[in-house]
Parts: sequence; structure tokens; C-alpha cells
Amino acid sequence: MSLLRRISTVGGMTLLSRVFGFVRDVLMARYLGAGMAADAFFIAFKLPNFFRRLFAEGAFSAGFVPLFSRKLGKTITAESKADAERFAGQVLAVFLPVLIVFLILMELAMVPIMLGLTGGFEGDTGKFALTVELGRMTFPYLTLISLVAFLAGILNAFDKYSAAAFVPVILNIFMISALLLIGETEVERARGLAAAVSLSGLAQFLWLYGAAYKAGIKIRFPRPRLSKDVRELLKIIAPAAIGAGVIQLNLLIDVILAARYLPEGSVSWLFYADRLNQLTVGIVGVAIGTVLLPSISRLLASGDDKEAARQQNRGIEFGMFLTLPAATALLVAAPYLIASLFERGAFTEQDTLLTATALMAYATGLPAYVLQKILTPGYFARKDTKSPVKFATISLVVNTSLNLLLIGPLGHVGLALATAIAAWLNVALLYRGLKKPGLFTLERSTTLFIAKCIGASTVMAGGVLAYSHYFGAFFQTDGLMRITVLVGLVAIGFMLYILSIFVLKAVSTAQIRSFLRQEP
Repeated sequence: MSLLRRISTVGGMTLLSRVFGFVRDVLMARYLGAGMAADAFFIAFKLPNFFRRLFAEGAFSAGFVPLFSRKLGKTITAESKADAERFAGQVLAVFLPVLIVFLILMELAMVPIMLGLTGGFEGDTGKFALTVELGRMTFPYLTLISLVAFLAGILNAFDKYSAAAFVPVILNIFMISALLLIGETEVERARGLAAAVSLSGLAQFLWLYGAAYKAGIKIRFPRPRLSKDVRELLKIIAPAAIGAGVIQLNLLIDVILAARYLPEGSVSWLFYADRLNQLTVGIVGVAIGTVLLPSISRLLASGDDKEAARQQNRGIEFGMFLTLPAATALLVAAPYLIASLFERGAFTEQDTLLTATALMAYATGLPAYVLQKILTPGYFARKDTKSPVKFATISLVVNTSLNLLLIGPLGHVGLALATAIAAWLNVALLYRGLKKPGLFTLERSTTLFIAKCIGASTVMAGGVLAYSHYFGAFFQTDGLMRITVLVGLVAIGFMLYILSIFVLKAVSTAQIRSFLRQEP
């Protein structure tokens, strides 16, 4: 299967998840708005997600997937498959008890943890008690989603991406069902959402367990012991955990500052803005990074450094081809997008304006968020998890400093802008760290391709602004007309971008056919 087809498989499933996610977010905006219950749920949901990205999808995947892929080898044999499955069983036997103990400790310590995150909401005991309750309801999701990440890494190493990529859809289906079926008040719906989160984790695990069983993957559960392979994994994921922790701390700092020092609703405005911003990151960045990590690991294990670098360049081209116009669209059309998707029910016109300004700030860093996902596998595939830690730490210091500097004059928008600036700094450090020792460099063709994508995005921006000038009034009222005009805006932008790409000769139909046929 070609590199683009593998990326498209993951990206397509992620797109499906994002469609369900937008339905979920529209319902959340309608039934929860940006008030007390919404803030409480978003903070409670942020906690297991913080540790999920830190351990399950962050440090653990960074260490486990390359080691598992290397054991499989570039050509999978019965012996290499058995060796890889044996390694996976050893890892599961050690990490599952750790996850269970960690869950128990977090449940017992939820009150002081939430007190540290929120400061008690300045004495709002009702809001604080709800946040603690929802935190306890959502945290079992971490244990289950960690097992999901374990199975997903194994399936991806076997070039089986569809089942794992479908997993987020299950979460969204459960949350949509909860919003539609559970509760009458905002608080009751928040409780239903929290319960749905943990139940979805169980469903996701069963889904992937079935996919692994169908694929003939057999993972046994031996007696827990720190074997040589497990110790090697621990050495790799220790710095990766620190690095992932630094990155996630960037996001957590935003929540802490917004909850403590900004008006009620700030956490929700940042959440909704980040959801739209993360659409491209999830579909493009995560998809490319997911595919590149096992692929590059196998190529490096066989000594094919040149092909590994070539695949990374192609990944950057594909990523920027989709990300640059998306970032441009979010910058020039943020108010119209937010109004069309969320402004109804409990989500007011004021919420739209404040969410849109945050989205515009996040969008300035959108290409950087995607580039991070593409460049990082170049380190992890080489078992280097220490360098990204250093770069992420520097970015954290810059992000925190900018947060404190910008929160006064810009409020919640300052937090989003600081995150974007820190992301660009991290990209610069990641690229320099690979280029300096000659491990990777941008090909001239890649640089030229990116320049042409920027030109095409600029043309698109002019068209979208002109369209918005003539049809902007239709976004003021809810209903079918507003959605129709939004669809027209997206269509105009898409057509202008694609037309400009071909006029600038950034890509030809022959190149597309060649890329689709290309084997890794």
C-alpha cells in the first residue's frame, strides 16, 4: 500500500470521527452552552485526556511502536511475528497493574487535584463539587484508552490502520447518545456525558480486541517481570513521558489560568475554538505521524535512511497541502464558522465572537501543530526520545512566559496565541535537531511546493473575504440559509485553492497518479 493511501486510510477514518465530533460539539453548545456545567465537564474531561496523551498516545506509543515494528522487521515472518507478540505480552503484563493502581490513586485524590487545577473556582462550591464528581466519572477512561492505544500500536505495526482509526468515532457516538437521551438540565447532561466517556472506553477496547483477534494477533499475559526488552522500553519512554508531559502541560496551563483568572466561559471558548483547530491536526497531522512512525522504524532497521527521509518529505508536502489552506480559512472566516456550527440554544452571539477570536489565534499555529506530528517520528524511530524533551521544555518556558505576558491585555486570546507561538518554536528546534547531524533536510522540491501552497492559500483568502463581504448578513440568523451560505463559502474557497494549485503547477495529475501507485 502506498504512503498516501495509508495516510488517507487513517485520515479518512479520522475525518469520519471529526464529523461525528462536530455533531457532538454542536449538541454540547446547544445543551451546555459555555456556562457552569460546560466548564466543569471540560475540565473533568481534560484530566484523563491529559494523561492519555501523556502516557497512552504519547510516551508509550513513542517507545512501544518502534520497538514492536523493529521486531516484526521489514518483511514479517512467523518467527518475527511470534517474537513481537511475546514482547507485547511482556509489556502488557507490566503496564496493566500500573494503570489500575494509578486509577485507584487518582480517584482517591480527585478533590486536591481539582483544587490545584481550578483553585476552587473562587469559592463556588457547587461548581467545584460538580467538577470533582465528573472527574471521578471520566477518569476510568484513561485505563481503558491506554489498552486501546496498546492494541492500536500493534495493529498499525501490521499495516492495519482502519480499526484503530475508527476508535474515536465510538467515543463520539456514545457522547452524542448521552446528550440526546440523558438529562433535562445542563448539570444532568454533563453527568450523562461523563458516564458516556468511560463507557465508550470499554467499547473501544472491545472493538480493537476483536480486530486484533480477527487479524490473528495473539497476545498472552505472562507473569509480570522486567525483561530486557521491557527495560529497554522503559528507558525510551521515560524521557518521552517527560517530553509529552511538557507538551500537555502547555495545554493544561491554559486551562488553569482560564479557570482561575478569566471570566466564566473562558474554558469553554478555548475548548470550542481548539476543537475546530484540531480538526486539521487530527485528520492530517495525526494520520501522517501514525503512518510514518512504524514505516520509518522498519526502514531505519534495514539501513534505508534515504528512503526514510524521502517519506518524511512526502509527508510534509501532503501535510502542508491540506493544512495551509485550512489555517487560512480559519483565520479569515472564523466568526462565520463558529456562528454556523455552534450559535444556537445556550450558545450566544457573544460566545461566538469570543470563541472566534481564540480560533484565529490558534489558527496561526496550525501548520506548526501538524509539522510537529510529522517531524517527531524522525526522532522516535531512532529511539531518540530525549531531544524532543529538551525542545518541548524550551517551548514550555516560552509558552508560560507569553501566557503571563498576554493574558492581561488579550485575556483568553492571549493564551491561544502563546500556544501557537510556542508550537512554531518547537518546530524550528525539531527541524534543526534533525538537519544538523544530517538525518533529515527539506528537499528543494518540498520547499518550492510549500511556497506554491502559500500562494494558492493567499488567492483563496481573497476569494473567501470577498464572498463574506457580500453574504455576511446571512450568518446573523440561524437556519438553513446560514448553513447553505457556509457551504457556499467552503466550496468557493476549495475551488479557488485547487485551481490556484494547478495554475502554479504545484502538482500535476501525473504526479498524483504516481504518488498513489508509489510503494514504501
